[in-house]
Amino acid sequence: MSTASPEIYELTVNGRSVSCAGDKSLLRFLRDDLKLMAVKDGCSQGGCGTCTIIIDGVAKKACMLKTKRLQGATIITPEGLSLEEQEAFVYAFGMKGSVQCGFCIPGMVMSAKALIDQNPNPTEEDVKAAIKTNICRCTGYKKIIEGILMVAAILRGEIEMHPEDEYASVGARMRRRDVREKVLGFGQYVDDIEMEGMVHGSCIRSPYPRALVKRIDASKALEMPGVLAVLTAEDVPHNKVGHIQQDWDVFIAEGDITRTAADAVCMVVAETEEILAAAKAAVEVDFEELECVTSIEEAKAEGAPQVHAHAPGNLCQKRHVQRGDAKKALENSKYVVSHHFSTPFTEHAFLEPECAIAFPYREHDVKVLTTDQGVYDTRKEISIMLGWDPDRIVVENKLVGGGFGGKEDVSVQHIAVLAALKVQRPVKVKFTRDESLAFHPKRHPMEADFTVGCDENGIITGLDCEINFDTGGYASLCGPVLERACTHAPGPYMFENTDIRGFGYYTNNPPAGAFRGFGVCQSNFAMEMCLTLLAEKVGISAWEIRYRNAIRPGKVLPNGQIADRSTALIETLEAVKDKFYENEGRCGIACAMKNAGVGVGLPDKGRCRALVKDGKIEIYTAASDIGQGCFTVFIQVACETLNLPYSRVVDTGSNSELAPDSGTTSGSRQTLLSGEAVRMVCEQVADAMRAKGFEPGVEGLEALEGEEFFAEYFEPTDPIVSDKPNPKSHIAYAFATHLAVLDEEGKVSDIYAAHDSGTVVNPISIQGQIEGGVLMSMGYALTEDLKLNRGIVKAKFGSLGLLKSTDIPNIEAIYVERNEKIEAAYGAKGIGEITSIPTAPAIAGAYYALDHDLRCALPLRDTAYSKPKKKFN
Repeated sequence: MSTASPEIYELTVNGRSVSCAGDKSLLRFLRDDLKLMAVKDGCSQGGCGTCTIIIDGVAKKACMLKTKRLQGATIITPEGLSLEEQEAFVYAFGMKGSVQCGFCIPGMVMSAKALIDQNPNPTEEDVKAAIKTNICRCTGYKKIIEGILMVAAILRGEIEMHPEDEYASVGARMRRRDVREKVLGFGQYVDDIEMEGMVHGSCIRSPYPRALVKRIDASKALEMPGVLAVLTAEDVPHNKVGHIQQDWDVFIAEGDITRTAADAVCMVVAETEEILAAAKAAVEVDFEELECVTSIEEAKAEGAPQVHAHAPGNLCQKRHVQRGDAKKALENSKYVVSHHFSTPFTEHAFLEPECAIAFPYREHDVKVLTTDQGVYDTRKEISIMLGWDPDRIVVENKLVGGGFGGKEDVSVQHIAVLAALKVQRPVKVKFTRDESLAFHPKRHPMEADFTVGCDENGIITGLDCEINFDTGGYASLCGPVLERACTHAPGPYMFENTDIRGFGYYTNNPPAGAFRGFGVCQSNFAMEMCLTLLAEKVGISAWEIRYRNAIRPGKVLPNGQIADRSTALIETLEAVKDKFYENEGRCGIACAMKNAGVGVGLPDKGRCRALVKDGKIEIYTAASDIGQGCFTVFIQVACETLNLPYSRVVDTGSNSELAPDSGTTSGSRQTLLSGEAVRMVCEQVADAMRAKGFEPGVEGLEALEGEEFFAEYFEPTDPIVSDKPNPKSHIAYAFATHLAVLDEEGKVSDIYAAHDSGTVVNPISIQGQIEGGVLMSMGYALTEDLKLNRGIVKAKFGSLGLLKSTDIPNIEAIYVERNEKIEAAYGAKGIGEITSIPTAPAIAGAYYALDHDLRCALPLRDTAYSKPKKKFN
């Protein structure tokens, strides 16, 4: 019996005639068959726009199209840009700071090209409309819009492209070093990599949040040609992983009970993705669904199902932060407000889904290419799982397409390693977007009760609060996140009577862990709303009550730490004062502080190795650049210290085999800790230059060929419970004031974001960080809510409530600096997390000012963004 040949479809791709045998996804044809890797796969659901290409002059999403419908079509991908277009996009996107993690950028470029081809002189509104189906989670869109407008002007001949000044010192507007590879799409994320002999792996996961795994039968799958292995819990030397607490099962074994609807029961490894899909369908797993707990209230209830045997009452973590006598202070307060506050699960929505490739390495070791926030953390988790010496495991980051805390835990890395060791070949494991949404930890939902008091002048007297977090099925970073929510709950104010109790509960929901802001977004929302209410009781403005209580240099924070000389919260308040009073009655204001570095007595270190090679200095630090631009910051620090052009400085990326451990990209720590380690190692290089008779510069560098240097930066801190009258919890704090203004329709028209993050190393980068954090926080306030139904994620990427280019208000990024600075890293304190904290309470305060309806839950109800929308005019 003959088999009919597949239909052949003829297309023109980037000016070349190509044939496609059979009807298939255009995205898969472009990536898998034509190897056009600039077309990114962000969701395969039509929700993100990373796969945008141009078909017959129109921007379209490749994942939503089949080749059968494209017979005779002309297609352009980023690889098909003309040389003139390439250079215009690279220049403009670099100058405007349009690029952070970069995963969305090739799709943005194609939407922009389609617009400019039709309209060479677009307006800002034209650009917003053209990219409205392209999601960016990093930049807040503003810098991308500015970049596209500049591209159009360059192509019209109105702007000339000028060479960049090679001496990019601290404070210079230096273009990111990875702009070209990200704009043009040739930079490699893990999913862009193919290796000889590479095979594919994927897990079969529980459809139930809590169920008994009664039987796993892989016999039919193992009989299929091209199926190499099916791994279960029996194949794992130590079947537990976890960033801090090892409570997360690699696979749920037969006879054990699942804890989330994303738990893996086994993993199939096969020659191709097609065979892999068929084999997964052939594996038979019998589940017995059990009663689950999906809320804090259910988890605390007497007789509730126990998610973990080691956690009676489903209590995962607890914290108690106390100073002074809050009870007495509140009893003696002139005014007291007390309210309950709720915040939801929210999704990081980084554009690049999790992906890893592991392969046998050296004689008996293993290496994994990954996309995460700490290669040494990943190495540690894998070593625990295998029972190996960590040095036998090499972890290397490729480009990281966003993280925001969601890539701190292992997801695909450890199972890729297991598979590679089993089949002794390179194995790629990548999540679908649905797997990613279900598996990786989210922002903790919070249920909290806050009571805050003040005197007749609005001076805060005390805070009593209880914070309850839902940490889902596994701990992830519940302890540290809960701790930060508690320690930062009083805000950046001058009072010391606090009683703060925090509890994190296991449920059968998806796990919760690190998310930009690290617990402070939740508690800050509650505290700032209470402060706005107190101002009303006192009869002063929301700006004034914050100004009267704002921390000053040399004064004592609620945790007892003395504010250092760089503290500039007052200056951030003054920066928005005029705008507040111009818009009083339709604006809200909030302040925040956020630690830089892990602190609280833990050994948090920055490390750097430097090698002079071929007339350049190579910087080795295992910091992960997840889009925030730390690699460019390190180059600027080196250029400043050594008086070198940037062409003489190479940042080698994050690789545990070559670079020393410089900690996780978390806690806004890399610019300060690793940046200071880079400065220290470069000072050693400068001293070596002088010892050879040269001042810092190119000649001195060339005289050190082959020499190697190492530096470690460590500044001790004190634990939360300390006998010291003024303990040092963190090495530095950043401060911010955000002001949100509503228009006549009740929409956010303007956000003024004033930040004290110390020395601004790169003005281009900090603006994009602020704008991106502001928009993320605006989504948290108004539209984002990860929908669950009894522990099961019901959202797709396109239904997460992410704000689009057409939703952005005017965002004015303001950065203030005091002349007095901290000593490390040229005075830089970090910006990544604090940008996302005070916008939500500022917006909530604006709605309260507008209609006097107190909203104590996020996302805010009855706004111009709600469904149905509330009308305000």
